[in-house]
Amino acid sequence: MSPFARLRAVVGVAVAQLRHERVRTVIAVAGVAMAVLAAVLLASVGVGVLEFGQQKFEQSGQDLWVTGGPIELRPGTVGGFQNSLVDSHKVATEIEEREAVATAVPMIFQTVYAGRNSSEFQTLVGVGAPTNGNLVTMSEGREFSPEDAHYANGTYEGPMSHEVVIDPRTADLLDISVNDTMYLGGTIGTARQNEFTVVGISPTYSQFVGAPSVVIPPSELQEITGTTASDRASFVLVRAEDGADVAALEANLTESYSQYTIRTNEEQLRATLENQAVVLLSGGSLFVLAVVAGVLLVLNLQLSFVFRHREMFAAVTAIGLSRSALAGLILVYTLLIGIIGGLLGIGLAIPGVEAVNAVTAVVTGFEGVARLSHRILLGGFGLAIFVSLVGGLAASLYLARSNPLDSLY
Repeated sequence: MSPFARLRAVVGVAVAQLRHERVRTVIAVAGVAMAVLAAVLLASVGVGVLEFGQQKFEQSGQDLWVTGGPIELRPGTVGGFQNSLVDSHKVATEIEEREAVATAVPMIFQTVYAGRNSSEFQTLVGVGAPTNGNLVTMSEGREFSPEDAHYANGTYEGPMSHEVVIDPRTADLLDISVNDTMYLGGTIGTARQNEFTVVGISPTYSQFVGAPSVVIPPSELQEITGTTASDRASFVLVRAEDGADVAALEANLTESYSQYTIRTNEEQLRATLENQAVVLLSGGSLFVLAVVAGVLLVLNLQLSFVFRHREMFAAVTAIGLSRSALAGLILVYTLLIGIIGGLLGIGLAIPGVEAVNAVTAVVTGFEGVARLSHRILLGGFGLAIFVSLVGGLAASLYLARSNPLDSLY
């Protein structure tokens, strides 16, 4: 018999075995498919988060981020955040005076109470940031005018504009639009005393925080949350002049402000991901667990198959079929399981990614976080082949090293 005819016969027997052992085949295929599905979804989310983060940092139009350390949550306090950069307006002004710097502005995050009237309030993310220049894309209305006049060289005695820019979700949540008024404050009592006029609608900052947000001038957010004493901010955004050497500017600022951390967009994204190390490790653990579970399931089913059919293997060995041919039969059988399971897993991954994106959009407000690519799909199919190949090789090796004829005695 020619090698091709022998291979065709082995494949034919393996296909017949798939049909005969239906329950066992379904379980094995499902195990491989679940391993592929889990791996593809985790990879899609991982790649999507990286691309999403890079995209958002690039869209910010900034070159450097000046931070004083991580932003800490302080439940039970006014504002709910402990911003780490002190004297933020002074730092921003000093940085902006440099020849290579186009703009330097403080950005503040706090939790605020917001309501269309003074009796019902929602908790939103308050962003203290400017709305001029390239920072914000306005979908309706206009920017703040004038910019952060309340700061007044650190006295906080300048006039408050009482102007606010909201994002589309806040507009829907509170049923307000441009030229309507709303109440804002770090406490409900403060909110009732501060009525703001909606001058514009912009999705820019809400895309960073993933939640309904309101944007007001930094000093006014500090005023209504009671944080004017230390002039704290989350960070200072620095945009370099066109053609300026950003690396040289980073080194210069690092030397001048050694108490702060100066990062580029890429470095800031990396630092953000490092702060989520536990989440990343959990995702990696799930990936490894999915692969190991798939391998063990296929291996267990194959070894049980060999054990249950040992008398049949002994009989065909007695009539002249070699143990290597039997091992090849087992290997082909598991590869067929891997191919079917891989195709099924990939087929489930496509709607699975859409479901993950839908859930993520509802829970976090970020859309399109999981991103599927041909490379990820090919990797998932390769994983299916790997899982089945490892299980098949182990079972084939066990069969090749044993003597099926011993079962006849």
